[in-house]
Amino acid sequence: MNPKIVADLHNHTTASDGEFAPEKLVMLAKTLGLKALGVTDHDTLKGLGKALKAGDASQIEIIPGVEVSIRFRRPYFTGTLHLLCYFSRERLEDDAFVDDFESIMAQGRGDGLVKDRIARINRVFGPKADIPLLKRNMIFQDIADYSANASRRHFALALAQKLGLRDKETINGVIGNNSPAYLPSGIELSQAATMIKKLPITAVLAHPAAGSFPGEGHYKEVLPPLDVVEKILPEFVQAGLRGLEVYYPGHTQEHRQLLRSWAKKHQLFVTGGSDCHDAIERPIGVSGISESDFKLFKAAIL
Repeated sequence: MNPKIVADLHNHTTASDGEFAPEKLVMLAKTLGLKALGVTDHDTLKGLGKALKAGDASQIEIIPGVEVSIRFRRPYFTGTLHLLCYFSRERLEDDAFVDDFESIMAQGRGDGLVKDRIARINRVFGPKADIPLLKRNMIFQDIADYSANASRRHFALALAQKLGLRDKETINGVIGNNSPAYLPSGIELSQAATMIKKLPITAVLAHPAAGSFPGEGHYKEVLPPLDVVEKILPEFVQAGLRGLEVYYPGHTQEHRQLLRSWAKKHQLFVTGGSDCHDAIERPIGVSGISESDFKLFKAAIL
């Protein structure tokens, strides 16, 4: 791990699509010598209580957050961008905050979206469809067996392990944003703007350059390239965006320099994180921010 990294602010647990329980993630952060750890599961608060308790026991500062999906259906881009929404730990004791936040996030995910996606996949790729890639129709239980908070990763697992698709490129063709069956998840940007205005959260645009990573990347098939992000960025700023995730495993050095210039132009602070999901492909502690950037970040969320 880079010794200059003191805070890794973007990580996932079993509360969404990560492999590590909150307590295990905190233990790994402790082993790496991190000062602070952001726990930012997709569209859920459910792992934060355990993470905070483990952080107190391990003397690691836990930064509570959520990665909220924002959907777009535009001529130049159909898909999602992600907002990392951070807040102080005291907010989790505020029932009104929790209820409002969960109510807003529920509009972008849930069983309804999963069922709609399954129906679309079956209609396009089922055994009797024009592109019969599946040996049988997908059913809701195929996804529910993996998680009650389904993400693209769980659809990929179901296609590989239950529907007989072994080729990664074929799976991406079924669930990527260029697929004829693709339905983006998330809330509208207008809903996010209302959320940012109403709730005491600090919003950061996650991995803005990941869609332009030159090698293999986990998000290249669903995230837009940099020119699309640059086109949409002013709308995020107008909605209340405060920060930009510059340090990320899927950002090259050139990306980081460009994103720092964007941050300066729009008066955004800089964050970074590993986007940890597992021990091998997306481990903890490979990206993050320095002590000086962390102080600026902390001042913004207090």
